[in-house]
Amino acid sequence: MSDSEEFDLGEGEAPGSDSPAKKSSGLAALLPNLLKFVAIGLGALIFIVTVAVITFNVLNKGGKSQTAIPESSPYIGTRPQYSYSTIIGPIRTRTKDDSPYAVVVDMVIGYNLNDNAAQTELTGRLYQLRDFVRSFFSSKYAVELQPENEARLKQEILEYLNNRVLDTAKARIILFNQLDVMEM
Repeated sequence: MSDSEEFDLGEGEAPGSDSPAKKSSGLAALLPNLLKFVAIGLGALIFIVTVAVITFNVLNKGGKSQTAIPESSPYIGTRPQYSYSTIIGPIRTRTKDDSPYAVVVDMVIGYNLNDNAAQTELTGRLYQLRDFVRSFFSSKYAVELQPENEARLKQEILEYLNNRVLDTAKARIILFNQLDVMEM
């Protein structure tokens, strides 16, 4: 006898023959183990996803974002520096209303910091500037001179100065030291 015949553990079949019962029993033994590992993998995956979703919701406090989104740009550049001219001084005039209101305005014109030509032009046009301020405010109604309209007034004055009064100099900002509207 050979060594392979001594250890014949089969069920009485010849050692070289593969029976259909032996093939099905090997596959039948492998299939439950394979299904068991697939089920464990799916269970673990479902558990991990559930824990991740719950953790995410707890950290976000029910879906509300913890990150505050700024309403303006996070970068705030340096504000430009200007030279200011106060040579116009206070101007007193009346409004366009039927029962006129008295207006007292002290306006400051800002221009580029090192623009010496602008200071020279503003000084040279002092009387034109004073006349412009007087006529501008006397052409307005008291309602237009309310504090909530100040930004619009400043923009109008800036555009008028740069387009019609000044030649080479450019006004960059308009400020009011005083803007009083009083009933007469």
